[in-house]
Amino acid sequence: MAEKRDYLIRFSQSHETFRLPEIEALAVLEHVNLEVVSYNLESPFCIIRLPSETQATRLIRRSILAMSIHELWGHGATLPQVHTTVKSNSSIHNWQSYLHSSFKFTIDSYQGSRTSSKKISIINSFSYLGFLGPIKMKSPDQEFTLFEDWIFNSTPLGIPDPKYYYFGRYLGSGARDLPKKLDLKKRRYISTTSMDAELALITANLALAAPGKIFYDPFCGTGSFPIACAQFGALSFGSDIDGRSMRGDPSKNKTLWHNFQQYDLLPNLGGTFTSDLTNSPIRRLPLSTTTSPSNGITGRIFDGIVCDPPYGVREGLLVLGIRDPSKTPWVEQKGKEMYKQPDFIPPRKPYSFLAMLDDILQFSAQTLVDHGRVSFWMPTANDEEQELGVPEHPYLEVLSVCTQTFNKWSRRLITYRRKPDAEVDQAAFKSYEERKRVEIEQGKSADELNPFRKAYFEGFQSQSQTPN
Repeated sequence: MAEKRDYLIRFSQSHETFRLPEIEALAVLEHVNLEVVSYNLESPFCIIRLPSETQATRLIRRSILAMSIHELWGHGATLPQVHTTVKSNSSIHNWQSYLHSSFKFTIDSYQGSRTSSKKISIINSFSYLGFLGPIKMKSPDQEFTLFEDWIFNSTPLGIPDPKYYYFGRYLGSGARDLPKKLDLKKRRYISTTSMDAELALITANLALAAPGKIFYDPFCGTGSFPIACAQFGALSFGSDIDGRSMRGDPSKNKTLWHNFQQYDLLPNLGGTFTSDLTNSPIRRLPLSTTTSPSNGITGRIFDGIVCDPPYGVREGLLVLGIRDPSKTPWVEQKGKEMYKQPDFIPPRKPYSFLAMLDDILQFSAQTLVDHGRVSFWMPTANDEEQELGVPEHPYLEVLSVCTQTFNKWSRRLITYRRKPDAEVDQAAFKSYEERKRVEIEQGKSADELNPFRKAYFEGFQSQSQTPN
């Protein structure tokens, strides 16, 4: 087995809690033997250890948050320390291989700045490398970069030097251009709740969307997540309780189908249909403590499920059905007569937000193949007293929880792995089943069914702040 070497990832300084989970997910997808050496949310620099340069470029080639990856030649808290480590690693990195190559030398100062004369002085301090090839600022054979990690606000504070340095040879870039390609501002058809292209692509990465895989979004709307998964080669399916969101306006070429057409992704559109998650036509494998373990394939078809379920803020959450069928029996008969009409809207009843989260996990456990992933977004208050816990299911293992923070509330992207049946604690599953048997009470208000909605309209006041 080849000896591992250190590499430096230069991240975008955005969505900090998403960065490492995305890289770890891509390591699984690319079958890369990744070891994280050094990482901090406050810095865009991450040192990792890999067996080869080939694995390094494969690791980040579709990363949305990684800007580039570099073979790490040296690092330290001072420039002399960097020179010492570079010289001590000279035999490992074999300078002679690049002696006559054209090259470029750049300085990347994060949160800091250098004068041109200072930059030239620093570059000249690496003259011991002895490169003889021509300097090319465009498309050189090799590019060497000195990264400087400065303290925040260092320039107005007059701080003369960064807190840390990294020096390395450029190997490859991430897929930072993809969010621009799928930018909502340029998309034919969107809605007020369409997911930002960058976050949709990150979600697809965390769920391991790839060619040969089948992905599904049960709340697809105008198709942000199916499009992101299709961009990475997956066959994408979607459904929504309101078929109008998918159909859009065909006369103006504003439909989910036209969005796929815009990006030349129609071969990766498996299909869409109108459906409610609690009344889905998708066949589901029953989960039971009495059945023998399945083979991981029969009855389960999805490799990944990605979604941004409704939060129920603008209006209460709803599912198909009526509150009390005995009081309005004519509604069911009317539905049987009119359901095929294009303008028919089926009746709906209030739905518990917490029950919806449980139903997403239950649906995922019943339809995901072994080691398949579900990634969904969930809102929560920033106040610890009102924070909603991460939902759990005996058949699903929590892999990562990434947080996007707003003012008084946040939303989390939670990713799970579907365990093979043999790994499931059947005692825990039996306890879970007992809890699920408790029926949701009928006739509650939207606020009672949705604690996040209630907190949202109360301004996320903590219990101690809430007036009597």
